[in-house]
Amino acid sequence: MSAAGPRQGANSAPSGGSEVAQPRAWGGHAGAQPALAHCDVLDALDIVRRAVEAKGRSAAIAIADAHGELIAFVRCDGALIASGPLAINKAFTAARLNRPTRVLGETLRAKGTDVAFYGDPRYVGFGGGLPVRIDGIAAGAVAVSGLSDDEDEALAALGVAHLEGRTPVSISA
Repeated sequence: MSAAGPRQGANSAPSGGSEVAQPRAWGGHAGAQPALAHCDVLDALDIVRRAVEAKGRSAAIAIADAHGELIAFVRCDGALIASGPLAINKAFTAARLNRPTRVLGETLRAKGTDVAFYGDPRYVGFGGGLPVRIDGIAAGAVAVSGLSDDEDEALAALGVAHLEGRTPVSISA
């Protein structure tokens, strides 16, 4: 501290002025958007990857934030190249719509509507993308691509359970 007083920083107000609001971490505040911590995301990605490998299979795994933007991704050895973008798009879709990608596909088929209706080519209706909700608020999504829709969804559920702080249901090989 100098003789003139404390240093003025980006988050401090000039003398005589009002205080500048400090950013708050997620703590369940009304209107606050929960965020997925990258260390938790990497743990979830590894949980899903190990489950895929335990089945003797290969897949792509993507985890996105609440806006559908990619946080983590891995394409396991032997996974089809096309599985990568599809997993990323499933995570985008589940996060943006805050519902499983399978539901979008079922809804579109029931209405006879094309997915292009949503106006973004990243929306997909294949099963395997699931939203992550923290305290009931959308925080992101986990998606898997490369196996059947049912298998992709079951594997994604392992990552979701971890990120939501629930005990995952194991998947048989």
